Parts: sequence; C-alpha cells; structure tokens
Amino acid sequence: MSRWEELTGGTSGEDYAARFAALADSGKDMHGEARLCAALMPAGARVLDAGCGTGRVMIRLAELGYDCVGVDRDASMLAVARRQAPELLWAQADLATLDPAELRIAADFDLVVAAGNIFPLLAPGTEAEVVRRLAATLRPGGLLVAGFGLDAAHLPVPPTITLPEYDAHCAAAGLTLADRFATWDADPYHGGGYAVSVHRAH
Repeated sequence: MSRWEELTGGTSGEDYAARFAALADSGKDMHGEARLCAALMPAGARVLDAGCGTGRVMIRLAELGYDCVGVDRDASMLAVARRQAPELLWAQADLATLDPAELRIAADFDLVVAAGNIFPLLAPGTEAEVVRRLAATLRPGGLLVAGFGLDAAHLPVPPTITLPEYDAHCAAAGLTLADRFATWDADPYHGGGYAVSVHRAH
C-alpha cells in the first residue's frame, strides 16, 4: 500500500478537488506546475502526468496545447479528472508497475511531470523502481520534472526521500540533473524543504 492510500483511504478525490477549487476561488495561482513545464518544453510536446490526481496540472497543460496522458492509482481521483475532462486520456495504474504497452500508450514522452509530492507518498522501497519506469517512458533528451517536500513542514507524512537519494535513483535510470528550483515558479534552490528537480534522459 502506498503512503497516499494510508493517508486517504483512496477515497479523497472529491475532497481534494474541492480544496483546490476553493484555493483557486480565493485568487491563488493554481498553475505554477503547468507554467514551468511549458517553459521547459514547447507546446505540442507529449506529456505524461505521473500521479495526475484530479487532473489539475494536466488539464491546464492540455489547454496550453500539450498532448497529455494522465496516470494515477487512485480511482476516486481519476473519477474527478474524467468528469472534468472526459476528452483526455486518463489511465489507472500503479507507477511502481507502470507498463505503457499494457495501457496501449506509446513510451516516447517529451516530458514526465510528477507534482503533488508523488515520491514521498509512494509505497516505501518503490522509489527507485518508479524513477526507472518513468525514465523508460521518455524519449532521448526528454525531461522528468518532479517537485516534492523534503521535511515535515512541506509534507503530510514524515519525509522518506532525500535529494541525494532521488538523484542517485535518477542516475541509475539514465537521467542527468539539468536544473533544480525551490518552487514551481523556478526560484533558485539554495537548500530548504521543497525542491523541483529537472532530470534529462540520455
């Protein structure tokens, strides 16, 4: 079981969507992740939203002209995503066993985005395998972009993965660190409890 399922029971889709809708209604900018992805890759690129949840990031990327596929293991989250954007491709799968061929998805993505603390919320011990499987979906030169909390202040669960560990998993999967930011607004990273890492496939 993933730490996400331990936290939510796998039934949180509606609540999660409502929370972000309330934030958007309050005037908070909800599209930093999509904006950073758009700055890294031109419109028309193929994007895999790994751990897409209710689809907030992917729906915005699709609006900006990207060819998107969303994958998540939480059926309650995907139900919201499918209702909000039934025209987009949403697939239920565990990232630790992700097989694009099984989902009939071509594994030639230009960019994989993992927003929303995906890595700290994985089942413990699956982090390296998830990185390997996501890297395998990228074309040469493609990017894996992952943002996650590194301390208790930035996570709903105790921290489990450090940046050196994550970088080591990426290196083992054939990815090289290209950039690292402190926020999805691309503020420089100088240490701290949250990081957005950009790794490039060889």
